[in-house]
Amino acid sequence: MTLAWVLGARGLLGSAFCRALSREGVTQFAPTEAFQWADESKLSAQIQAAVHEFSASASGGAMRWEIYWAAGVGTMGSSAESLAPETRALILLLELLQADSRLMAMPGTLVFSSSAGAIYAACMDEVITEQSLPAPNTAYAREKLSQEELLRAFCAANSRMTMLLARISTLYGAGQATGKAQGLLTHIARSIVRGKPIGIYVPIDTIRDYISVDDAASEIISTLRELNSAPGALVKIIASERPTTIAEIISIFKRIARKSPRITTGASKTSGLYSRRVQFRSIVSRKGRIAKVRSLTVGIAQLLSAERFAHANPPGR
Repeated sequence: MTLAWVLGARGLLGSAFCRALSREGVTQFAPTEAFQWADESKLSAQIQAAVHEFSASASGGAMRWEIYWAAGVGTMGSSAESLAPETRALILLLELLQADSRLMAMPGTLVFSSSAGAIYAACMDEVITEQSLPAPNTAYAREKLSQEELLRAFCAANSRMTMLLARISTLYGAGQATGKAQGLLTHIARSIVRGKPIGIYVPIDTIRDYISVDDAASEIISTLRELNSAPGALVKIIASERPTTIAEIISIFKRIARKSPRITTGASKTSGLYSRRVQFRSIVSRKGRIAKVRSLTVGIAQLLSAERFAHANPPGR
Protein backbone atom coordinates (compact mmCIF):
# COMPACT_ATOMS: atom_id res chain seq x y z
CA MET A 1 0.00 0.00 0.00
CA THR A 2 1.12 3.55 -0.79
CA LEU A 3 0.08 6.39 1.52
CA ALA A 4 -0.11 9.81 -0.16
CA TRP A 5 -0.31 13.25 1.44
CA VAL A 6 -1.21 16.28 -0.68
CA LEU A 7 -0.29 19.63 0.87
CA GLY A 8 -2.57 22.27 -0.59
CA ALA A 9 -5.30 19.70 -1.24
CA ARG A 10 -8.01 22.36 -1.44
CA GLY A 11 -6.22 24.38 -4.12
CA LEU A 12 -6.41 24.08 -7.89
CA LEU A 13 -3.49 21.68 -8.38
CA GLY A 14 -3.81 19.96 -5.00
CA SER A 15 -7.42 18.98 -5.61
CA ALA A 16 -6.44 17.63 -9.05
CA PHE A 17 -3.76 15.50 -7.39
CA CYS A 18 -6.38 14.14 -5.00
CA ARG A 19 -8.71 13.25 -7.87
CA ALA A 20 -5.94 11.51 -9.82
CA LEU A 21 -4.77 9.55 -6.77
CA SER A 22 -8.36 8.51 -6.03
CA ARG A 23 -8.71 7.13 -9.54
CA GLU A 24 -5.59 5.04 -8.89
CA GLY A 25 -6.99 3.77 -5.61
CA VAL A 26 -4.11 5.27 -3.61
CA THR A 27 -4.80 5.70 0.10
CA GLN A 28 -4.72 9.39 0.99
CA PHE A 29 -3.82 11.05 4.27
CA ALA A 30 -5.48 14.23 5.51
CA PRO A 31 -4.32 16.04 8.68
CA THR A 32 -6.82 16.46 11.49
CA GLU A 33 -6.59 20.26 11.19
CA ALA A 34 -6.65 22.35 8.01
CA PHE A 35 -3.40 24.31 7.82
CA GLN A 36 -3.55 28.02 8.70
CA TRP A 37 -1.05 29.32 6.14
CA ALA A 38 -1.61 32.94 7.17
CA ASP A 39 -0.62 32.27 10.81
CA GLU A 40 2.99 31.08 10.85
CA SER A 41 3.17 30.15 14.54
CA LYS A 42 -0.03 28.11 14.32
CA LEU A 43 1.09 26.60 11.02
CA SER A 44 4.34 25.31 12.55
CA ALA A 45 2.46 23.46 15.28
CA GLN A 46 0.03 22.06 12.72
CA ILE A 47 2.83 20.77 10.48
CA GLN A 48 4.48 19.05 13.43
CA ALA A 49 1.23 17.38 14.45
CA ALA A 50 0.47 16.38 10.85
CA VAL A 51 3.87 14.75 10.28
CA HIS A 52 3.38 12.75 13.47
CA GLU A 53 -0.08 11.63 12.25
CA PHE A 54 1.28 10.84 8.80
CA SER A 55 4.09 8.75 10.25
CA ALA A 56 1.68 6.81 12.44
CA SER A 57 -0.62 6.17 9.47
CA ALA A 58 2.27 5.06 7.24
CA SER A 59 3.58 2.64 9.84
CA GLY A 60 0.15 1.03 10.00
CA GLY A 61 0.66 -0.99 6.84
CA ALA A 62 2.03 1.23 4.08
CA MET A 63 4.94 -0.07 2.01
CA ARG A 64 5.92 3.42 0.85
CA TRP A 65 4.77 7.03 1.13
CA GLU A 66 4.34 10.02 -1.19
CA ILE A 67 4.09 13.72 -0.37
CA TYR A 68 2.86 16.24 -2.95
CA TRP A 69 3.69 19.90 -2.28
CA ALA A 70 1.03 21.94 -4.07
CA ALA A 71 0.79 24.60 -1.39
CA GLY A 72 1.60 28.30 -1.46
CA VAL A 73 -0.09 31.61 -2.12
CA GLY A 74 2.71 33.35 -4.02
CA THR A 75 2.38 34.83 -7.51
CA MET A 76 4.76 36.51 -9.97
CA GLY A 77 4.19 39.82 -8.21
CA SER A 78 4.90 38.55 -4.66
CA SER A 79 7.74 40.05 -2.64
CA ALA A 80 10.60 38.02 -1.17
CA GLU A 81 9.34 38.90 2.31
CA SER A 82 5.85 37.53 1.65
CA LEU A 83 7.30 34.29 0.24
CA ALA A 84 9.68 33.59 3.15
CA PRO A 85 7.06 31.94 5.43
CA GLU A 86 6.34 29.34 2.74
CA THR A 87 10.03 28.44 2.55
CA ARG A 88 10.25 28.19 6.32
CA ALA A 89 7.25 25.85 6.30
CA LEU A 90 8.98 23.65 3.71
CA ILE A 91 12.21 23.63 5.74
CA LEU A 92 10.25 22.58 8.84
CA LEU A 93 8.52 19.78 6.95
CA LEU A 94 11.84 18.41 5.67
CA GLU A 95 13.42 18.61 9.12
CA LEU A 96 10.50 16.73 10.67
CA LEU A 97 10.61 14.05 7.97
CA GLN A 98 14.37 13.67 8.45
CA ALA A 99 13.90 13.24 12.20
CA ASP A 100 11.21 10.59 11.84
CA SER A 101 12.91 7.20 11.87
CA ARG A 102 9.76 5.35 10.79
CA LEU A 103 9.36 7.39 7.61
CA MET A 104 13.08 7.44 6.82
CA ALA A 105 13.16 3.63 7.02
CA MET A 106 10.59 3.42 4.19
CA PRO A 107 10.91 4.33 0.51
CA GLY A 108 9.51 7.81 0.07
CA THR A 109 8.68 10.21 -2.76
CA LEU A 110 8.43 13.98 -2.73
CA VAL A 111 6.76 15.92 -5.54
CA PHE A 112 7.32 19.66 -5.67
CA SER A 113 5.32 21.84 -8.05
CA SER A 114 6.46 25.20 -9.36
CA SER A 115 5.88 27.51 -12.32
CA ALA A 116 7.90 26.87 -15.47
CA GLY A 117 6.83 30.27 -16.76
CA ALA A 118 8.37 31.95 -13.74
CA ILE A 119 11.56 29.90 -13.58
CA TYR A 120 12.33 30.41 -17.29
CA ALA A 121 10.80 33.90 -17.56
CA ALA A 122 13.90 35.53 -19.05
CA CYS A 123 15.12 32.48 -20.99
CA MET A 124 15.88 33.27 -24.63
CA ASP A 125 15.68 29.67 -25.93
CA GLU A 126 13.21 29.28 -28.77
CA VAL A 127 11.92 26.07 -27.21
CA ILE A 128 12.48 25.64 -23.48
CA THR A 129 13.40 22.15 -22.26
CA GLU A 130 14.88 20.70 -19.09
CA GLN A 131 18.30 21.52 -20.57
CA SER A 132 17.48 25.23 -20.66
CA LEU A 133 19.06 27.27 -17.89
CA PRO A 134 16.67 28.83 -15.37
CA ALA A 135 16.32 32.55 -15.94
CA PRO A 136 14.24 34.01 -13.11
CA ASN A 137 13.34 37.69 -13.05
CA THR A 138 11.11 37.79 -9.96
CA ALA A 139 11.42 37.12 -6.25
CA TYR A 140 8.80 34.40 -6.70
CA ALA A 141 10.90 32.46 -9.22
CA ARG A 142 14.10 32.87 -7.21
CA GLU A 143 12.33 31.58 -4.11
CA LYS A 144 11.02 28.55 -6.00
CA LEU A 145 14.54 27.73 -7.17
CA SER A 146 15.79 28.04 -3.57
CA GLN A 147 13.05 25.67 -2.47
CA GLU A 148 14.09 23.22 -5.17
CA GLU A 149 17.66 23.32 -3.84
CA LEU A 150 16.41 22.51 -0.34
CA LEU A 151 14.63 19.48 -1.75
CA ARG A 152 17.66 18.37 -3.76
CA ALA A 153 19.79 18.47 -0.62
CA PHE A 154 17.19 16.47 1.30
CA CYS A 155 17.05 13.88 -1.48
CA ALA A 156 20.87 13.63 -1.65
CA ALA A 157 21.02 12.99 2.09
CA ASN A 158 18.50 10.14 1.93
CA SER A 159 19.36 7.27 -0.37
CA ARG A 160 15.81 5.85 -0.40
CA MET A 161 14.23 9.11 -1.55
CA THR A 162 12.68 9.77 -4.96
CA MET A 163 12.19 13.42 -5.92
CA LEU A 164 10.21 14.93 -8.80
CA LEU A 165 10.58 18.66 -9.35
CA ALA A 166 7.66 19.47 -11.64
CA ARG A 167 7.94 22.78 -13.47
CA ILE A 168 4.46 23.35 -14.84
CA SER A 169 3.31 25.62 -17.66
CA THR A 170 0.19 27.77 -17.30
CA LEU A 171 -2.49 25.84 -15.43
CA TYR A 172 -6.21 26.30 -15.83
CA GLY A 173 -9.25 24.54 -14.46
CA ALA A 174 -12.48 24.87 -12.55
CA GLY A 175 -12.29 26.11 -8.99
CA GLN A 176 -9.33 28.46 -9.34
CA ALA A 177 -9.07 30.84 -6.38
CA THR A 178 -10.49 34.31 -6.88
CA GLY A 179 -8.00 36.00 -4.57
CA LYS A 180 -4.87 35.28 -6.62
CA ALA A 181 -3.78 37.62 -9.40
CA GLN A 182 -3.48 34.87 -11.98
CA GLY A 183 -5.56 32.58 -14.19
CA LEU A 184 -6.31 34.28 -17.51
CA LEU A 185 -8.65 31.57 -18.77
CA THR A 186 -10.63 31.54 -15.53
CA HIS A 187 -10.76 35.36 -15.58
CA ILE A 188 -12.16 35.32 -19.11
CA ALA A 189 -14.69 32.58 -18.31
CA ARG A 190 -15.93 34.32 -15.16
CA SER A 191 -16.19 37.67 -16.94
CA ILE A 192 -18.23 36.14 -19.78
CA VAL A 193 -20.58 34.38 -17.35
CA ARG A 194 -21.08 37.59 -15.35
CA GLY A 195 -21.33 39.84 -18.40
CA LYS A 196 -18.32 41.91 -17.37
CA PRO A 197 -15.54 43.36 -19.53
CA ILE A 198 -12.35 41.31 -19.73
CA GLY A 199 -9.15 43.10 -18.84
CA ILE A 200 -6.11 41.94 -20.84
CA TYR A 201 -2.82 43.43 -19.68
CA VAL A 202 -0.38 41.89 -22.15
CA PRO A 203 -0.35 42.03 -25.99
CA ILE A 204 -2.87 39.64 -27.55
CA ASP A 205 -0.14 38.04 -29.65
CA THR A 206 1.53 36.85 -26.44
CA ILE A 207 2.16 33.09 -26.65
CA ARG A 208 1.61 30.77 -23.70
CA ASP A 209 1.35 27.04 -23.06
CA TYR A 210 -1.90 26.20 -21.28
CA ILE A 211 -2.50 22.81 -19.69
CA SER A 212 -5.57 21.55 -17.88
CA VAL A 213 -4.85 21.03 -14.20
CA ASP A 214 -6.22 17.48 -14.36
CA ASP A 215 -3.96 16.64 -17.30
CA ALA A 216 -0.98 18.12 -15.44
CA ALA A 217 -1.69 16.13 -12.28
CA SER A 218 -2.15 12.92 -14.27
CA GLU A 219 1.13 13.41 -16.12
CA ILE A 220 3.04 14.11 -12.91
CA ILE A 221 1.72 10.93 -11.32
CA SER A 222 2.35 8.92 -14.51
CA THR A 223 5.95 10.17 -14.46
CA LEU A 224 6.28 9.00 -10.85
CA ARG A 225 5.06 5.55 -11.81
CA GLU A 226 7.59 5.46 -14.63
CA LEU A 227 10.37 6.34 -12.18
CA ASN A 228 9.27 3.29 -10.18
CA SER A 229 10.78 4.51 -6.91
CA ALA A 230 14.23 5.05 -8.44
CA PRO A 231 16.18 7.17 -5.94
CA GLY A 232 17.36 10.63 -6.90
CA ALA A 233 15.92 13.94 -8.09
CA LEU A 234 14.40 14.56 -11.53
CA VAL A 235 13.38 17.90 -13.05
CA LYS A 236 10.51 17.63 -15.53
CA ILE A 237 8.59 20.25 -17.47
CA ILE A 238 4.86 19.56 -17.47
CA ALA A 239 3.18 21.28 -20.42
CA SER A 240 0.67 20.74 -23.20
CA GLU A 241 3.47 21.55 -25.70
CA ARG A 242 0.88 23.43 -27.77
CA PRO A 243 1.75 27.15 -27.80
CA THR A 244 -1.30 29.41 -28.14
CA THR A 245 -1.76 33.17 -28.48
CA ILE A 246 -4.18 35.15 -26.37
CA ALA A 247 -5.94 36.15 -29.60
CA GLU A 248 -6.57 32.46 -30.33
CA ILE A 249 -7.92 31.96 -26.81
CA ILE A 250 -10.35 34.85 -27.21
CA SER A 251 -11.50 33.34 -30.50
CA ILE A 252 -12.15 29.96 -28.84
CA PHE A 253 -14.20 31.61 -26.08
CA LYS A 254 -16.16 33.53 -28.72
CA ARG A 255 -17.05 30.33 -30.60
CA ILE A 256 -18.06 28.42 -27.48
CA ALA A 257 -19.93 31.25 -25.72
CA ARG A 258 -21.52 32.30 -29.04
CA LYS A 259 -20.94 35.95 -28.31
CA SER A 260 -18.06 38.39 -28.56
CA PRO A 261 -16.30 38.98 -25.23
CA ARG A 262 -15.90 42.64 -24.24
CA ILE A 263 -12.16 43.17 -24.13
CA THR A 264 -10.32 46.05 -22.49
CA THR A 265 -6.55 46.35 -22.81
CA GLY A 266 -3.94 48.05 -20.70
CA ALA A 267 -0.84 47.43 -18.64
CA SER A 268 -0.25 46.30 -15.07
CA LYS A 269 2.79 46.46 -12.82
CA THR A 270 3.57 42.81 -13.61
CA SER A 271 3.08 43.02 -17.39
CA GLY A 272 6.80 43.42 -18.06
CA LEU A 273 7.67 40.31 -16.06
CA TYR A 274 6.20 37.95 -18.63
CA SER A 275 7.92 36.83 -21.82
CA ARG A 276 6.00 37.53 -25.03
CA ARG A 277 6.65 34.05 -26.38
CA VAL A 278 6.87 30.83 -24.38
CA GLN A 279 7.13 27.34 -25.86
CA PHE A 280 7.90 24.29 -23.73
CA ARG A 281 8.90 20.74 -24.56
CA SER A 282 9.91 18.04 -22.13
CA ILE A 283 12.78 15.79 -23.22
CA VAL A 284 12.87 13.57 -20.12
CA SER A 285 10.59 10.70 -19.05
CA ARG A 286 8.46 10.86 -22.18
CA LYS A 287 6.87 7.51 -21.33
CA GLY A 288 5.21 9.17 -18.36
CA ARG A 289 3.32 11.53 -20.67
CA ILE A 290 -0.40 10.86 -20.60
CA ALA A 291 -1.84 9.41 -23.79
CA LYS A 292 -3.81 12.47 -24.84
CA VAL A 293 -3.76 16.00 -23.42
CA ARG A 294 -7.19 17.53 -23.94
CA SER A 295 -7.45 20.25 -26.57
CA LEU A 296 -7.81 23.85 -25.44
CA THR A 297 -11.25 23.96 -27.08
CA VAL A 298 -12.45 21.06 -24.93
CA GLY A 299 -10.79 22.46 -21.81
CA ILE A 300 -12.29 25.92 -22.28
CA ALA A 301 -15.76 24.42 -22.88
CA GLN A 302 -15.43 22.47 -19.62
CA LEU A 303 -14.20 25.57 -17.79
CA LEU A 304 -17.09 27.71 -19.06
CA SER A 305 -19.59 25.04 -18.07
CA ALA A 306 -18.11 24.81 -14.56
CA GLU A 307 -18.13 28.61 -14.14
CA ARG A 308 -21.75 28.82 -15.27
CA PHE A 309 -22.71 26.17 -12.74
CA ALA A 310 -20.76 27.90 -9.96
CA HIS A 311 -22.37 31.25 -10.79
CA ALA A 312 -25.86 29.73 -10.75
CA ASN A 313 -25.17 27.83 -7.51
CA PRO A 314 -23.18 30.12 -5.19
CA PRO A 315 -21.92 28.70 -1.86
CA GLY A 316 -24.53 28.77 0.87
CA ARG A 317 -27.52 28.68 -1.45
